[in-house]
Amino acid sequence: MQRDSGLKRFLFNCGTRDGVASVGLVVLRVAVGLMMLLGHGLPKWRNYAALRIEWHVPDFFPLYYLSPQLSLLATLGAEVLAAGLLVLGLMTRPAAFVLGFVMVVAAFDVNGALPWVSATGGASKELALLYLIPMLVLLLTGAGAWSLDASLYREPKRRHW
Repeated sequence: MQRDSGLKRFLFNCGTRDGVASVGLVVLRVAVGLMMLLGHGLPKWRNYAALRIEWHVPDFFPLYYLSPQLSLLATLGAEVLAAGLLVLGLMTRPAAFVLGFVMVVAAFDVNGALPWVSATGGASKELALLYLIPMLVLLLTGAGAWSLDASLYREPKRRHW
């Protein structure tokens, strides 16, 4: 009997293989991943030269040691690479963790002084929190059966005594 690798399980376990739940998870992963990638990651990548000079550096240990350029690169890594991994359903839980962490920083550090929701449509924490919620769902559930995670990690057959 072959034992599964703990790291492989951590990185690629797709969670549920239920068909109906997996349809919902693929819609969630692809929609949120593409919205983050196309709406936030790629525009930042295109404007890297202008953004790198005065990009926000988080104000808590150990992240306050980052330079603005390195802070922007970390954000780009999350919003481009992790969002792309979500779309593919590859390493979904780690990618959701990274994007969720970036959304926590965006909500509570970058937009810390802003209200949770703005009735007038002004700046608030709302958008970052709305991206955080699907990341929490994907952390808890995994990518589902329709993902690269599901094809890379097959749970070993269980013995029935």
